[in-house]
Amino acid sequence: MNIIPVIDLKDGVVVHARQGLRDQYQPINTGLCRSSDIDSVIEAFLSLHAFSTFYIADLNAITRQGSHEPLINKVLARFPMLTFWIDSGHQPGERYAGRPGNSVPVLGSESFCDETVDELKAFNNNFILSLDYSPTDALGAKSLFHRPDLWPDRIIIMTLARVGSHSGPDLDKLTRFCRQYPDKHFIAAGGVRNKQDLTALSDIGIRYALMASALHSGHLSAGDIKNLQAKKYPDESGYF
Repeated sequence: MNIIPVIDLKDGVVVHARQGLRDQYQPINTGLCRSSDIDSVIEAFLSLHAFSTFYIADLNAITRQGSHEPLINKVLARFPMLTFWIDSGHQPGERYAGRPGNSVPVLGSESFCDETVDELKAFNNNFILSLDYSPTDALGAKSLFHRPDLWPDRIIIMTLARVGSHSGPDLDKLTRFCRQYPDKHFIAAGGVRNKQDLTALSDIGIRYALMASALHSGHLSAGDIKNLQAKKYPDESGYF
């Protein structure tokens, strides 16, 4: 199982995401990391395990209230040995051309509409898709959820209502995607609490999970991570 630590950026600091209620997110202050400075959070995650890949959500960019691009570019330069999956909302393909090679764009359905989904073709499959869900509905471009011709190999199933909720991942939804599209690598996001959840995800064919709360709370220990990552599954690139 490949665990990808999540960093949510809002107004210059790392915040604790809870159920997609972005106006209520507060700066991180946990047993793992007392500081909400992004470098400190990355170092704290690395003290837990030698993760090679991180996910950054630029919440200001996603909600069209600014951008953390200068800060993110500094992070990319400071940690050249790490790979960062970066969701910066709706951005044209050429925007990513100048970024360092240790970044991978994440394009979320909530940042697109049906009239703009064909813009994804400009990325030539060199991106990670996030199919975003509210508690009751798919978010953003509805057509994108049914157009696998636009999908890259790696696809996040983001259930925002479960983020930070300690309610467990949406196994039913993830199972449906795995069965319907067995040639894709699906990534669980939202509600993953512990090693038992990760084992359940593995059992249905999920090999990747985005996590933050369980790492900060200690519900997933360094020993748990070591044992889970030791299993012979594809790495973050999608290959053995």
